[in-house]
Amino acid sequence: MPKISDMLKGQGRHLSFHTPGHKRAGADITELSYSDNLYAPHGVLAEAEREIAAVLGAARSFLLTDGSTCGVFSMIAAVKAAGAERLAVPACSHPSVFHALEVMGMKPVVAAQAAERGIPLQPSEEELGRALKEADALLLTSPDYYGFFAPMEAARALCDGAGKPLLIDGAHGSHLHFTPACYAGGYADLWVDGVHKSLPALTQGAVVSAKTEAWGERLRRSVRLFRTTSPSYPIMASVEYAVKYPRSPAIERAAEAFKREYACVPNQDWTKLLIPFGDRCAEAQRALERRGVYPEFNDGNYLMFYLSPCTKVRDLKRLGRIVGKLPRGEVPGQAPSGEIPIYSEGP
Repeated sequence: MPKISDMLKGQGRHLSFHTPGHKRAGADITELSYSDNLYAPHGVLAEAEREIAAVLGAARSFLLTDGSTCGVFSMIAAVKAAGAERLAVPACSHPSVFHALEVMGMKPVVAAQAAERGIPLQPSEEELGRALKEADALLLTSPDYYGFFAPMEAARALCDGAGKPLLIDGAHGSHLHFTPACYAGGYADLWVDGVHKSLPALTQGAVVSAKTEAWGERLRRSVRLFRTTSPSYPIMASVEYAVKYPRSPAIERAAEAFKREYACVPNQDWTKLLIPFGDRCAEAQRALERRGVYPEFNDGNYLMFYLSPCTKVRDLKRLGRIVGKLPRGEVPGQAPSGEIPIYSEGP
């Protein structure tokens, strides 16, 4: 049962002479005698984190109200504290990875990624092995924004063989804890779940976890460096609720059937429907939005529609009726270089 929301519902008469400034009783409170303190949890928040860790298969899990970015910073700080100076990372890792390395004075060792029909491919096992030889730890992104899994089993074997830690940015894969073979927590020493992205949590709700108590203690110290000291109780309550939210086999089956029926790009993650519209992407997006349908992104070749266990099958059917009538253009072949450049904010 949810711990944080039960605590909030149990509020008695409440006259606020504390932050926040709206001065209204309700879920949006600060650290009070009954509400625990995320900076040093010992009550309801500590209990919620223990139960979240049990669901995710972690030794320790930490609630985040600052998004997956906070978790990425915390993971990298933890391996830095363990002596790492160079981190092997895929070329198109999230900007937070490169920002964290810059802040902590660490160096990226970039694993090249090829592209196919405008979609970045996950790095090969050989490329990860090459990068790891020059680094002290490895970070993967799995699943990626296009719904593909990193070679996590191979990466785990590489890291075990080299005696180096494996980090996984699983920001887009929190729904996968139901399927351990696909889930970051089945392989990583440290990993991030962007719970709000694919489970029913409020925006910015996330969790960062450690597989062992030793890594958990390092992560606890690094989380304190980056996590806000004024966390949102509604966000924390929603994260706990979302992690404990039940699986929906019906929408998973419907999503896979949708991919086949509407010629989506075959990928590995049921929550990500990738439809090729080529040079008619903008036209398709406008047509959808006129009908009140908003995709997750338009990259100029594909529209991506992001599902969750909360997606209704009837809404998916409505999407199919619309996209089935939209004209599609050609998706160009891969870029001449065939390789994704490292993340850059500009010259």
